[in-house]
Amino acid sequence: MKIAVDFDGTIVEHKYPQIGKEQLFAFETLKQLSKQKHQLILWTYRAGKELDEAVEYCRENGVEFFAINKNYPEEHYDGSISRKIDADVYIDDRNVGGFPGWSAIWQILNPSNNPDKEKKAVTSSDKSKKARKGLFKR
Repeated sequence: MKIAVDFDGTIVEHKYPQIGKEQLFAFETLKQLSKQKHQLILWTYRAGKELDEAVEYCRENGVEFFAINKNYPEEHYDGSISRKIDADVYIDDRNVGGFPGWSAIWQILNPSNNPDKEKKAVTSSDKSKKARKGLFKR
């Protein structure tokens, strides 16, 4: 699976242009996802010196990315293609609802490690479909 990961506010606390303190379990989770053979893409606002510092910080903490602000390492961005990264999952602190934390991210991406939670999610999803009311009735 291709996983695009933001840096500021996601891997580290948001202190841009400085590098904030590591988010709890960020590097442990990213290393495990990498061991599971997921392609990790760093997708961040950072560029130039600030981007180089973020990449080096991650490298020093044991995380190497498949690509950085690109779909694949050899891609050349010239404005003729979309800037949006082609990924299966986006991990970002600017998600609707905010950043859930790395422990929750791990559980979402590895539901087989927590079968009770997966079962509960399916059950509550089925109930919500039956009880939809309001603005978007079906």
